Amino acid sequence: MILSAQQGDREALDILVKENMGLVKSIAFRFRDRAETDDLIQLGVIGLIKAIRGFSFDRETVLSTYAVPLITGEIKRFLRDDGTVKVSRELKKRGRIVLKAREDHISETGCEPTVQVLSEKCGFSREQTLEALDCALPILSFSSPVGDKTVEEYVGEDCMAPLTESIALAQAVNSLPEEERVLVECRFYRGLSQQQTGKILGCTQVKISRMEKRVIEKLREQLK
Repeated sequence: MILSAQQGDREALDILVKENMGLVKSIAFRFRDRAETDDLIQLGVIGLIKAIRGFSFDRETVLSTYAVPLITGEIKRFLRDDGTVKVSRELKKRGRIVLKAREDHISETGCEPTVQVLSEKCGFSREQTLEALDCALPILSFSSPVGDKTVEEYVGEDCMAPLTESIALAQAVNSLPEEERVLVECRFYRGLSQQQTGKILGCTQVKISRMEKRVIEKLREQLK
């Protein structure tokens, strides 16, 4: 069925989309407070079709697992880039406020602020602050430095072949919960230590270490 769809069989493609609509709707529903659900579902279908066309049986994973980061990435990219989405604009504005508060805090104290500190400075809840950070964070590159290593070395070189073929690392990262997304940005983009990251997220270094291992395993699974 997948091969037929990849070869241009429209009926096969329609069947695969219909079979995976439950997955698309479950992902779209997570963003229901940020745009119209029907629009999100349509975007999710675009991501699903991209997954069907780029899927390879050599990856030793099922289509639904492969499709998750593409579906999520398609929706998040729209929410971040499309200025016509009212809530998306508000999130971008909130992100700018949080980043400005962070810059002011660093300028005043020389230290990274915790999420709690940013929440108090901006008048946002912890969840709103994390969501704003998630919206404002730059797209992660596989070559982003972490000390004397890169993200590629942490995730595993054996993931590079399937990754470069179709799944962008950014899409996999974007499928993570906000707190884990912030952790990845702090550790793998800005090169902060686990202790520094813990201060930002209000967690102990031990918890950050455990969370980091869990996140890396998630990325490994998604990039297989």
